[in-house]
Amino acid sequence: MMAVAGTAWLHDVDLQKEAADEANRQFLHHKIRKGKKTTRLSGVFNESRFRSRKSESSFPRAHPSIEMSAVPQRESFSSLKGSMISHRDSVIGWKYSGLTKTQPQLNTSVLLRYIQNRPHSLFARKARFFLLAIALCHTCLPEAKENGEIDFQAASPDELALVRAAQEMGYVMVDRQTGSIALKTFPAGPDADPKVDLYEVLDIIEFSSQRKRMSVIVRFPNNRICIICKGADSTMIQLLKQSELAIEKALEVERRVSKRKSKEVQEVLRRESDQLSRKNSLSRSSFSISRPSLSRPSLSGIRLRPIRDQLDSRIRDDGQGVADKSPVDGDGTYSRPSAQLGNRNSFAFGEAKGSPQGELGHDIVNDAVVVDEGAVFERCFQHVNDFATDGLRTLLYGYRYIDEQEYTNWKKIYVDATTSLVDRSAMIERAGEIIEKEFELAGATAVEDRLQRGVPEAIEKLRRANIKLWMLTGDKRETAINIGHSCRLIKDYSSITILDHESGEVEQNIAAAIVSINSGSVAHSVVVVDGQTLMHIEGDETVKSLFFDLVILVDSVICCRASPCQKASLVKAIRKKVKRSVTLAIGDGANDIAMIQEAHVGIGITGKEGLQAARTSDYSIAQFRFLLKLLLVHGRWNYIRTCKYTVGTFWKEMLFYLTQALFQRWAGYTGTSLYESWSLSMFNTLFTSLPVILLGIFEKDLASSTLLAVPELYTMGQRNGAFNFKIYLGWMFMAASEAMVVFFLMLGLFGRILFTQDNGLYAMGVLTYSAVVILVSAKLLLLEMHNKSIVSAIGIVISVGGWFLWNLTLSSLYKNNVIYNVKKGFLQRFGQSATWWLVLIVVISSCVTLELAVASIRGAYWATDADLFREYEKDVELRKRFEEAASTELQQGWGRDSKKSSADLIREGEVQELLDRPRAMEEGRTSGQILHRRHSSEQPSPKSGTAVPPGAGVDGNAGSRPSMDVHELLTKRFGSIKKV
Repeated sequence: MMAVAGTAWLHDVDLQKEAADEANRQFLHHKIRKGKKTTRLSGVFNESRFRSRKSESSFPRAHPSIEMSAVPQRESFSSLKGSMISHRDSVIGWKYSGLTKTQPQLNTSVLLRYIQNRPHSLFARKARFFLLAIALCHTCLPEAKENGEIDFQAASPDELALVRAAQEMGYVMVDRQTGSIALKTFPAGPDADPKVDLYEVLDIIEFSSQRKRMSVIVRFPNNRICIICKGADSTMIQLLKQSELAIEKALEVERRVSKRKSKEVQEVLRRESDQLSRKNSLSRSSFSISRPSLSRPSLSGIRLRPIRDQLDSRIRDDGQGVADKSPVDGDGTYSRPSAQLGNRNSFAFGEAKGSPQGELGHDIVNDAVVVDEGAVFERCFQHVNDFATDGLRTLLYGYRYIDEQEYTNWKKIYVDATTSLVDRSAMIERAGEIIEKEFELAGATAVEDRLQRGVPEAIEKLRRANIKLWMLTGDKRETAINIGHSCRLIKDYSSITILDHESGEVEQNIAAAIVSINSGSVAHSVVVVDGQTLMHIEGDETVKSLFFDLVILVDSVICCRASPCQKASLVKAIRKKVKRSVTLAIGDGANDIAMIQEAHVGIGITGKEGLQAARTSDYSIAQFRFLLKLLLVHGRWNYIRTCKYTVGTFWKEMLFYLTQALFQRWAGYTGTSLYESWSLSMFNTLFTSLPVILLGIFEKDLASSTLLAVPELYTMGQRNGAFNFKIYLGWMFMAASEAMVVFFLMLGLFGRILFTQDNGLYAMGVLTYSAVVILVSAKLLLLEMHNKSIVSAIGIVISVGGWFLWNLTLSSLYKNNVIYNVKKGFLQRFGQSATWWLVLIVVISSCVTLELAVASIRGAYWATDADLFREYEKDVELRKRFEEAASTELQQGWGRDSKKSSADLIREGEVQELLDRPRAMEEGRTSGQILHRRHSSEQPSPKSGTAVPPGAGVDGNAGSRPSMDVHELLTKRFGSIKKV
């Protein structure tokens, strides 16, 4: 982005190229199971694009060293010819979030066309000089490639980006010698011959962290001397010629921004209050959506329509925030709408709306603003504030023409400073201050520090999952804060508390922040602390205790200039301070190893830093965004599996051995076992181990698309929602109830009857044992497992079939027939009794009926979030909306759920509708002939591309739904329809 003469312009040449490369990825492709070809959902899913940027710590960032190969190839000025003649028609583009609803999105191709059409206007002259300043004020070196293209070597990525932007806009540095720069420009347009000018570089005053600026003194071809300076806005404002007016306008912008932030805080607090009231009204503890009726009839499309709308609204609000509907203040001055509360289009691809690029008019630039210094200052500072809020690194450019005498006098002072052997840096700074003054404002630039793709979205969804994120980095404070804005760790309305030991008010700032957060007036709070301040805090126990009280309360913490040992000590302190907390550390470098090893869960990112972090971690991933599926999907699934495995094991043991305990009353408490000893010893090993194991491996209570679209479902584990004392008692109650049903039905219906051939101890024991084995397999693999597949059937067959095979083996081979009448019992006596089998069926049916009744009552009156969303997943439209909301993550790899995707169901419905369509058979013709005739007479539809019989719809009437190609559908084998 750049701002010149009060107007902001977007330089998006690289984004247009990336958009063209990603055009084939605008649709969400489903990876259908083997045997099916790929289908795709209708609708375009615009995903955010982020260049890979490496990290020294928790978040992947760019490496300080510059690699030319890592930067995408830029287009030269000649390649912009098409953009200048015909405006960009790309659907995908970057949109500046600081625009109001009535302001158009302007890019630099429009700027170049304006300059070309009105070369003598005041704005055109200022814009040309600003581009010239960008092309001259740097330390980059040009490098000609074999193919004739010019690339650059730079000491920082910002300088490289700025020089390349100037190159793409027609100011190409073709050569640089010790004291000169050769620039190739196109003053007559891209079709005319270029012009090469030689600019003499007299001096360069280097950038330093103290000065926060750099300057270059250049002699133009017309022999005029000009000093061009670029630096931080806080520094450059003081050096402007009209500094008093500039400071006044900057303060006005700050007041307006503060007012906007306070409104945003109130809006966020109001929304949180509304959500809390909805939760309380529904007696819910997590993600609140209108519950279905307690009668729980089938979820029809009409009944689910309001739920669909509410889900759409909720997913959209949680993903983007609350829209700010008043981007302009009451006095009519410009005020930026929130980029994070409203529809945040920064750093994201979306449709360019209201673009003036279809027709270039002369009213794009307000000439009255160009000549008004106060208005230019106000707009420029507002743009800089907006850029910085969006996480861009901003610079202000200033210039001043100096005469020969002034330069000669200053040159003597500067030479003495540069050749001094004592206190050289301080003397150079003082010499720079002499000439760096009374600048005219040229403009402002903002460079995007783009993270890996999907990092901001991943952080936002982790925040919605009630996970607090800290960023521990070795970067300096300003860089860390900019990264925090870029990845949305810091929001527009965040209250930032900076702890700096040099200010001497660390304890007071901590106490004030704690009071402010506890008062409820802060919507989102962030603490920024550096390594040196952290050392002072750790040295004072009182301040240390206050500090950890604060960091537990805030939403995010950014620790900059932190050493590896400080990162590890922070993780260790949180583990000790916050009881029952689970910490996760993620990093990609060797300096993150201590932090990764100290956390409960360590994750290493493989990248340019090497594999040290990945090798020492518990899990290794390639990009930060993959953390979403690892936590929200696989983490929740594993939690559910572990909990169900645990309670399932306790349940089956209680069910089995309680029948043994009930039998003791009728055995006179002599200790006689109801079960034969060999069978008793094999209960857990052979016959009931597989159901709990398969449940603990393959259970998926909700689809991956649902879990990614609604991250709030992850809080189930934080609340111990799947395993707690209440749930344990519920399972044990069911075990006791079912044990009594099994035993007393067995005893009453079989044990006491007189007309059966064998109802002895062994027969009653085998009946009870069989009922328990079948009930365990049915409950765990059918009723409790929501991800039913062929594995469930295999588990039931092996467990139940193995038990009856065991009985056949015992009946044939058993020799010790003293206590239990085992020999030939199952083969020739009770196994041939219809009463025995009938009682077994009655017992199992009674227990299953009890399970279903209890589950229905619990689902009707005490439904959990998982119960509701399982109901929603049964609706094709709702499932499709979940898939659309999670499209970015699902493109990383479609989960092989047993449930069919919405695309599968829609296509199968179309096929079934086609097959159910009545067909009029012509006399004397076979179906094959009629089908061939239909194919030969079909014409392609101009809208859908499908085959449409001339003048016929579904039932042969004009205007009906066009038919589909039967041969194509059968060949693709969608759903259960296969070619015969």
